[in-house]
Amino acid sequence: MADIQAFRGFRFDLSKVGSLSDVVAPPYDVISVEGCAELYAKSDFNVVRLILNRGDTLLPEQSVYGRAAEYLKDWKNDGILRADGVGTVYVYHQTFDVDGIEYTRRGFIARVRIEPFGQGNIYPHEKTHSKVKEDRYRLMEACQSNLSPIFGIYSDANSSPQEMLDSAIQDRTPLTATDADGVRHDLWMVTDATAIAAAAQSMGPTAIYIADGHHRYETATSIRDTRRQREELEPDHPVDYTMIMCVNIDDPGLVVLPTHRLFRGVGPMTSAELTNKLSGSFDCQLMGTGVDLANECWEAVQVEGEQSTMAFYCRKDDAWVLARLRLEGIEIMEGLAQGRSECWQGLGVALLHELILHHLLGYEGLPSPRYVHGIDEFVGLLRSGDENERDATGQQGTGDFFELACLVMPATIGDVKSISKAGERMPAKSTYFYPKLLSGLVINPLD
Repeated sequence: MADIQAFRGFRFDLSKVGSLSDVVAPPYDVISVEGCAELYAKSDFNVVRLILNRGDTLLPEQSVYGRAAEYLKDWKNDGILRADGVGTVYVYHQTFDVDGIEYTRRGFIARVRIEPFGQGNIYPHEKTHSKVKEDRYRLMEACQSNLSPIFGIYSDANSSPQEMLDSAIQDRTPLTATDADGVRHDLWMVTDATAIAAAAQSMGPTAIYIADGHHRYETATSIRDTRRQREELEPDHPVDYTMIMCVNIDDPGLVVLPTHRLFRGVGPMTSAELTNKLSGSFDCQLMGTGVDLANECWEAVQVEGEQSTMAFYCRKDDAWVLARLRLEGIEIMEGLAQGRSECWQGLGVALLHELILHHLLGYEGLPSPRYVHGIDEFVGLLRSGDENERDATGQQGTGDFFELACLVMPATIGDVKSISKAGERMPAKSTYFYPKLLSGLVINPLD
């Protein structure tokens, strides 16, 4: 059962901070060094000081987590952040543009009872990393708050919970913020107990699949367990819940963008050399030369619409290769991924990393690649090379050119649901739900 509850969230008092756009931020894991500096400069109260504190002017005994907690406490004491007076569910719409088409993604933010993965009706779909979980644990432990909503999707053909909540905010003016990508974020407060109860009852039998925020969900589970071991807490304490943005899986604004790879640690290779290594498992087609051919190659991949078709760029001879999986490759993948579901084995990113990089090219332990979603950025990085600093995902750049890069299809919503239900995890960065949810719209206290 998905246990959905209203909560008294903390929100910025706009009479004291000015524009909501100046105090919100993207999730911590997509903020670059430059982006962090820009957010710091926007406002003394930008939420980046909580979710990704830079640690400047720290005293010897302080940590970035303690500094974030101090900011949070001070902002509450000074009325910069104020708690809503009654239990609230927060309707959240995002309006954005992709390839010239405008979308609106509708959802709502609520407290959801924590269920450890594999023991309830909440499912993960991607792998997590211990170092990131440790970082988020220390922050959540210090602040005793959910500072950013987790992104969850659920299946309801009638979108009943959303319609119930949206009906409660008809003709009401939202709080609005616009982010650096031009995405409009609208937030409404629903306090009608009848509407909230009806939406919660409708959500009760529904499974929730974590679309984004796996590290924070697992961290919230650990925080709950630690608190309950350490002290006596009443039943249904706030620590038993975490803040999730719930979006219907059939929402027309649920857009998944591709996550292309530019590989670090891979040596120079011509298109002929790549074709020779892939030919036993893939039909390879030379598409031509020149970095600007990226758009044409991506169109070719999209037209085929198959996870198993991808396009590679080889810098050594400035050439592109379109690779289509053959039956022989499918059979090899079955052997490499024994015990994995057919859906997992057919994922483009699984084929790329397991079959191609590890098995056919013989690479093990490569550094994390540079992940890119847009073709223009992809082309720009092929021209300029890697940066010699940490990227937005926290990976250290090399300062070198990328010798090999790949355009790969994103996993679908159906893939997410199928693999999650099977109890499996996708490879890292298999999905990129666009746009990201803002941090700072509402904060969920755990005490």
